[in-house]
Amino acid sequence: MSVRVLLVASIAAATIVTESEQACAQAARDNGSYTTELPPVEVVPPQTGAKPAARRPRTAARPTTVARPTTVTRLETYPTTPVATPSTALAVDKVPSSINFVNTPEIERTNSLNVMDALQQNVAGVNISNVAGNDFQANIEFRGFVASPVSGTPQGLAVYQNGVRVNEAFGDTINWDLIPTSAIKSIAVVTNNPAYGLNALGGAVAVQMKDGFNFHGAEIDTMAGSFGRAQASLQWGKQVGDWSVYTALEGVHDNGYRNFSPSDVRRFYGDVGYRNDGSEIHLNVGAAQNNFGATAAVPVELLQQYWGATYTTPQTTQNQVGYLNLTGKFEVTPSWTVDGVAHYRAFTQQTQDGNPTGAQPCTDPTLLCFGDPGTPANGLNGQQLSNPFPANAILGENDRTFTNTNTGGVSLQATNTDQLFGHDNRFVVGTSFDASVTHFGASAELGTIDNNYVVNGSGIFLGTSGSPVSDGPVGLRTTNQYTGLYALDTFDVTKALSVTAGGRFNDAHIVLQDQLGGLLNGNDTYDRFNPIVGATYKITSGLTAYAGYSEANRAPTPLELGCADPNHPCIIATFLVADPPLQQVVSHTYEAGFRGTHDFSFATLDWKLGGFRTTNTNDILNIADPNTSLQGFGYFQNVGDTRRQGIEAQANFKASRWQFHASYAFIDARFLDSLLLGSNSPAADPVTGNIQVSPGNIIPAIPRHRIKASFDYSVTDAFKVGGDAQWVSSQYFVGDASNQEPQLPSYAVFSVHASYQVDKTYQIFGRVDNILDNRYASYGTFFDTGTLPNFNTGNQFTDPRTLSPAIPRAFYAGVKATF
Repeated sequence: MSVRVLLVASIAAATIVTESEQACAQAARDNGSYTTELPPVEVVPPQTGAKPAARRPRTAARPTTVARPTTVTRLETYPTTPVATPSTALAVDKVPSSINFVNTPEIERTNSLNVMDALQQNVAGVNISNVAGNDFQANIEFRGFVASPVSGTPQGLAVYQNGVRVNEAFGDTINWDLIPTSAIKSIAVVTNNPAYGLNALGGAVAVQMKDGFNFHGAEIDTMAGSFGRAQASLQWGKQVGDWSVYTALEGVHDNGYRNFSPSDVRRFYGDVGYRNDGSEIHLNVGAAQNNFGATAAVPVELLQQYWGATYTTPQTTQNQVGYLNLTGKFEVTPSWTVDGVAHYRAFTQQTQDGNPTGAQPCTDPTLLCFGDPGTPANGLNGQQLSNPFPANAILGENDRTFTNTNTGGVSLQATNTDQLFGHDNRFVVGTSFDASVTHFGASAELGTIDNNYVVNGSGIFLGTSGSPVSDGPVGLRTTNQYTGLYALDTFDVTKALSVTAGGRFNDAHIVLQDQLGGLLNGNDTYDRFNPIVGATYKITSGLTAYAGYSEANRAPTPLELGCADPNHPCIIATFLVADPPLQQVVSHTYEAGFRGTHDFSFATLDWKLGGFRTTNTNDILNIADPNTSLQGFGYFQNVGDTRRQGIEAQANFKASRWQFHASYAFIDARFLDSLLLGSNSPAADPVTGNIQVSPGNIIPAIPRHRIKASFDYSVTDAFKVGGDAQWVSSQYFVGDASNQEPQLPSYAVFSVHASYQVDKTYQIFGRVDNILDNRYASYGTFFDTGTLPNFNTGNQFTDPRTLSPAIPRAFYAGVKATF
């Protein structure tokens, strides 16, 4: 059979693709794997210290003829620093930590424009919880650490896009919706490595984008289906001599499977590149404007009546971003390479959140009070508000926030591959500086709550009151200056044994300037050096052992510093009230395991098995205010030491017509100190509102077990089918840190998909998610049953549990055209 073989070099691997011209073009876009033909071809990783090719091939190899095509995916190199280029990537046999890598075909396999779906399917330790009630604004939890778009969530993962840290400055949040999925080349989840700077307590997610050197041609992908979903993406790339250009456009509309939960996503990404024999420069730009209805958790008594129910709305988010990055790689000498990144990012977010309110009629019903009938509720003019609402009205409030952040920064990194004492050695030294200015504002408009739990505004806004808590307006300007200096060295003691050592020094300077007074003013500096040491030993050509130890730190965010006083709680992420000091969080991680590969006569196997233990000192949690009459208020607090430990196992089989993937992760997350915490749990003391947390109690919202499996089978060269399965064990409800209440039940989800290649240009595909229509929830917490009545029954709620329901069974179909 005549085939065409195309060789494309990349940061992760080289790819050889066979069969048809379309398969050839598609595989050229896969920059995280290589493919070869039967009989198996042994792949020899680059020798340690070997100088990478000065220039990647830009043209296809000559056509050749081979028989019995099969596809083998095998990662050869892995990013170990934020500025990830071919010159800085390390051979996988020398990485002293777990390898978690998602490449282009694995992203495309999901037929989704939500990058979290690919991470969920392919990384054993990843779990997704739909905290906000919108799939585009879910939490990614990895090894018990969270990267979340929800303000107020203590963040434990650093996220980079093309070497630029994209944790938003005000709360370290991650807005996954701003990253264009079709333009992603690869994703690496890096562990046990302090080089990734602040927030890499549990690891870092490094996203690399496509460019015109590694993507040639055009592709249009459209899909529609259940709940009003309609989406389309367009990407195009071209190389002309030493120049390249790439662009991607994406659009999604979804009505949502719950009331008031539509999504509109609009994203653009573009890259212009130039390279010659000793350098490569890229200018990439991106923009997004996304609107979401995020309906959050809902009482179980409402879900029993209707799976799409909501509780207090509107809850909307509008995200806008524009960014400009300039990256460069320069081969200064045969053994020295310098990489640099300069970036600018402008981010704006507006939120509206309908809530119950502490405002109520005073003892004199013509006036309004806050918190109790004796504390005046003041307006913006500082005067007590009169009560314009009917006597039978149920009061609520629309809480609005505005966040505008401008961030600029530079990173510079140098890599040396000279031998040391006659042994191969790879030395990397780098530095980074990022500065952000954020303007944050919040306001609270009083209103009434109707029978659909919709808060209807009145035009009356709350001002500062004399009580310990307030929904008064906030005007805050913050500046963040983050400086880092890191060095890593990997030394080959023998051909089989490699040792890595180094560390990073982080300096975080955070200034808060209250624009409406002086209560929020603050000036805090956090410094720390975080070491790393590790080793790998190549037992055989297909088996490697690794072990390592590292530390990382997280500085408190301006959001946390602005709401950290137990005596002055606030509505988290909305009404900041004070700036008491918080200690930085420090993680201490041990990791060890094995990984290997084996070529059978019928398939290839890639596998890994490892364990880890991470202990956090001075961990920070979001604590509910124990005064139940002030539902929704809380503060941030250092809670002593916590520990997350576990085991991860993963196997991938690939043959000519089928492939199978399976993984298991065990995560044990516990408190290590005795704590007295405020909680809205039913187990809380009815007088104080506190719960007693004992050493060994399990941290809520972290399921202990997660099992994943997927398969794909080529019925014919044109017709392919596949499926996915996931099982997640039970977890404690948020607020039940003392582990006294029943857990959120475990759940299993099954999905299937199929595609048919009509010709070399057109493909039709379809998928069914949650094919068994399992009604489950990925997140649960508690609420005050007496705050609002159950309008469905006319009585008070009796069950304090609230859940974030997952999507029911959904059908989708689409067409992809490749040119």
